[in-house]
Amino acid sequence: MQDASRLQLSLPLTNPRKCIYWGKGERQDILALCTIDNRVTRVAWLNRSTILYAGNDKWCLDPRVVLLSNTQTQYSIEIQNVDVYDEGPYTCSVQTDNHPKTSRVHLIVQVSPKIVEISSDISINEGNNISLTCIATGRPEPTVTWRHISPKAVGFVSEDEYLEIQGITREQSGDYECSASNDVAAPVVRRVKVTVNYPPYISEAKGTGVPVGQKGTLQCEASAVPSAEFQWYKDDKRLIEGKKGVKVENRPFLSKLIFFNVSEHDYGNYTCVASNKLGHTNASIMLFGETATHGAYVLSTGPGAVSEVSNGTSRRAGCVWLLPLLVLHLLLKF
Repeated sequence: MQDASRLQLSLPLTNPRKCIYWGKGERQDILALCTIDNRVTRVAWLNRSTILYAGNDKWCLDPRVVLLSNTQTQYSIEIQNVDVYDEGPYTCSVQTDNHPKTSRVHLIVQVSPKIVEISSDISINEGNNISLTCIATGRPEPTVTWRHISPKAVGFVSEDEYLEIQGITREQSGDYECSASNDVAAPVVRRVKVTVNYPPYISEAKGTGVPVGQKGTLQCEASAVPSAEFQWYKDDKRLIEGKKGVKVENRPFLSKLIFFNVSEHDYGNYTCVASNKLGHTNASIMLFGETATHGAYVLSTGPGAVSEVSNGTSRRAGCVWLLPLLVLHLLLKF
């Protein structure tokens, strides 16, 4: 709502005419003023066919309509706290030397947009459908649009009160902004937060080579909504927090298995398991000595085992020592 203010509708009777005035909204006061002279014997204000005031006498029951002045030069009334029901024609009628004259002004009330109903924040599983609603009022009727607040979003996603998304993806999560505008005032905007839930997937799993007696860290990073819970295993045996010399450090999207003093017994294959209410996934990660062949990890989903493969360094090393034997064989043959 706007603060109350006064708008003046002046009606000179020397040239009777019809005027159109566009008000700026509700909660304003309208001053309707007739300019008259000493020839006027009778004067009245009417709304449509209803007499509001005749001279100093009030004919209407509306307490918002008051007489401001009735002098030899002007006759004015005020309508306080204007609303849309006050819209319509207002007529100033005077009697001069037995010749009636009238002048009319047409009041059109505009109302700034207002969002009266909007969907609540929603949490939904990936792949399901959603429907968002944004209902707005105003005069003229406001235009309603939906926009996805995202760096990758381009333009409007809907130019309607309703936004339908079929098979929602995790990339479509975030804030959706409803805007209502009708050029009477600045657009009004409200937002709905859409959370898309999905099972974990491990985006990074780092093995490491550490000499005996040094500190080592295995790292497992997983994306999920809700955030994943992490567990670590070695040889199908779960590692419990508090084991001597080992610490599990968990964050919403990252888990670290920290060895404070690596021993030969610590070397080997470790499995990181990330899970939430929608599913789980795992990755196999190696802790090895600096002189050991570096193993590579393989990501997988579900409870199946994860296999290891040798990396390119060991393959190249094998080719280097086989090459002299091949050359010697060829020389003896010829």
